[in-house]
Amino acid sequence: MADALDGSNDKRDMEARAAERLLSGQSWEDFCDVLKVAGGMIDRFGDDPSDLDRAEWYRFLTRVARSSFERLIENAEPTRPRLRDMVWRQSINVQTVDQDHLMCQFDEARDYRIIGTRGTIPYFVLAILTAPAPEDVGARDWAQLGLNGLKEFDPSNLKTTGFLGSQQLHVEDDGTFEIILSQNDPGEGKNWLKLQPDSNCILIRLVWSDRDREIAPDMRIERMDEAAPEPLTPALMANNLAWAGQAVLGYAELVRNWWNGTQGNFAAKLNRLDYSRAQYLSNGGVPDRHVAFGGWEKKLEEALVLEFVPPECEYWNFQICNMWQENLDTFEDGNGWVNNYRFVAEPDGRVRIIIAEHDPGLGGNWVNSFGHERGIWGLRLVQTESTAEVNLWRLPLARLEAEGEAALSPDAAILTGQFVD
Repeated sequence: MADALDGSNDKRDMEARAAERLLSGQSWEDFCDVLKVAGGMIDRFGDDPSDLDRAEWYRFLTRVARSSFERLIENAEPTRPRLRDMVWRQSINVQTVDQDHLMCQFDEARDYRIIGTRGTIPYFVLAILTAPAPEDVGARDWAQLGLNGLKEFDPSNLKTTGFLGSQQLHVEDDGTFEIILSQNDPGEGKNWLKLQPDSNCILIRLVWSDRDREIAPDMRIERMDEAAPEPLTPALMANNLAWAGQAVLGYAELVRNWWNGTQGNFAAKLNRLDYSRAQYLSNGGVPDRHVAFGGWEKKLEEALVLEFVPPECEYWNFQICNMWQENLDTFEDGNGWVNNYRFVAEPDGRVRIIIAEHDPGLGGNWVNSFGHERGIWGLRLVQTESTAEVNLWRLPLARLEAEGEAALSPDAAILTGQFVD
């Protein structure tokens, strides 16, 4: 009994400190200071970013801030759980434009219910996530810790602890379903996603093939204890500001770590694609797919050409992004990615992708590099037993235009698409 009382007293003390920080303005000042730390991260990329890259860096920070507000403030009310799509044009972690991402933040691993209708999209998958966070996030200052604070509190460091694919769901004849999210098994015949004691988020990936014709699942989440909605408290706002600020810093460090840090160091091994389970699963990935990531580089007057044969799979796509793992602005025009629903193949089944500032007229699938000289790219293969090797050429665009396929000598190709773990 004493231990339980001590725990309650500790929680009340933390909430009191968090409320005091919010009401004094300290929580807001710390939040702003964390954003300043994130903005200064651009200096850790050295001379790699161009003027265009730097402009997009600051836009990236505004997008991550906007996304963090949505996930960690607007949709982090304990008594009003919601499934909300990520904000428009946000594409953290090489996010494919063929997927929508619904998220709901938890304050704790209580019991929830998702009620929905199946829709007609080919596939969706639900993942339970956890991110490192102490209990007293709103009661402390984080800016003074800088990047060291991410070791203890990092909303971007999402780890998948459980997942459930649409093909595994029991769906009623009328297309409806119910999923229980809980730590304890709800019993035979129930769709169940197991929560861990530290689970704090659910992410649902919706995979489209034809947005004009297909219908998305309709899903809502609710607490099973039917708790009545409660108004915002100063302590909750202090907590949510801390979560939002650390998320911006966490994603700034994430893209830095992928580019020239220990998690990827793609800047040191450009123009290759590496399959890595650890790399993909490091930020909320689900183990029903193979994904090859890498860094790409070429001059504006050059082209990159890739050829591969897609394996049998539910879905595949190839896409290029900027250094900050964002889809290039061309995605709004239907460019910037190729997938198994919209591609041109050679007679022998090879898919040829040409990355260049303009279409060289060689056929295949042209992807506009749109003023970028480097960035991140990815090849995603969903629900497959095999992967794809990739032949890669880097050559002058003028030569490709003049010589056509003859410029793509097999002897000059770089073979990539290897497993690194």
